Amino acid sequence: MSGIVNLLWFVLILGAIVIVHEFGHLLAAKKFGVYCKEFSIGMGPLLWQKQKGETAWSIRALPIGGFVAMAGEDEESDEKDELDIPFERTLNGIKPWKQVIVMAAGAFMNVLLAWLIFIGITAYQGSVSVPPKPIVASVVENSPAQKAGFHVGDEIIRLENKSKKETLTPDSTREIMEFLQYYPGEITYTVLRDGKQVTLQGTAAFHKDENLYILGIGYPQSAAKEISFWVAIPYGTQRMVSSVTSIMDSLGKLVRGVGLNNLSGPVGIFQITAQTTQDGLLSTLALIALLSVNVGIVNLIPIPILDGGRIFIILIETLIGKKLSERMQSVIMMAGLLMIVGIMVLATWNDIVRLF
Repeated sequence: MSGIVNLLWFVLILGAIVIVHEFGHLLAAKKFGVYCKEFSIGMGPLLWQKQKGETAWSIRALPIGGFVAMAGEDEESDEKDELDIPFERTLNGIKPWKQVIVMAAGAFMNVLLAWLIFIGITAYQGSVSVPPKPIVASVVENSPAQKAGFHVGDEIIRLENKSKKETLTPDSTREIMEFLQYYPGEITYTVLRDGKQVTLQGTAAFHKDENLYILGIGYPQSAAKEISFWVAIPYGTQRMVSSVTSIMDSLGKLVRGVGLNNLSGPVGIFQITAQTTQDGLLSTLALIALLSVNVGIVNLIPIPILDGGRIFIILIETLIGKKLSERMQSVIMMAGLLMIVGIMVLATWNDIVRLF
């Protein structure tokens, strides 16, 4: 029974995020006069529908997101229902900069949702966690950290993976943990010990149960700082900006082929959702915010079939002064589809490997 409940949570959370995304497209399209035939919550067979103005608001049987049907969005679709719609009221009939805004509005709504959730969580908690400096509070016996020669009180000021030519000057313990996941292998650590710089070398060990590379260092506990409601706004904004920055950094690493083994697909997201929903409402809301930011940012990647791909094509057509041929668009869309399928296969494979 718990598996069914977890699956339901997974579907509802992702579905809600997609609906918010599509609602962003709807608002922007209507703002610029684009004819929107239908806005649907869910997919598949129609359960309920109410016509309001020119748009039909629908609920469909499968709670896996939703969609907005904009005139001119799919040029290969049957155009019989759009014969009476003026060209200037189609997506292709509005100015390019307006098309870009319509396509980017979904991502904007996802980021806006995350921002509001982060502010709400911070305001409800009434305090924020002040991250400690990366100072060693304890060293696990027989761990890579002990073998490397770490001492309690060492302040980690630099990490370097020479084989990958990557370095980090950490401001927090979280940054150190992320560096270990992306650049496993021997790392050279520079620490401050009694006012002097000491160089240590160690290799984090992979713990299959936690799916993490762990060095074996304990850090000081974060300090709590009480804040007012209004102060929660900049702190919530900081959390949102930090999430966006982290995602952008991760995408940049993936493009360079770094961290491909950390990529997660539907199975991994399902597992995280199942674990997080057990931790209560605030944890679930935080997960929704993080997933919403991910959906928004990933959709802006310039890969055809994603919003970013559509924006990229609009910009190309604007630069060359004419529309790409249907054949060229089909080739681009197919390439994008194959790329997405390849990424999903790799991510799912990673999830399966972690399970076993």
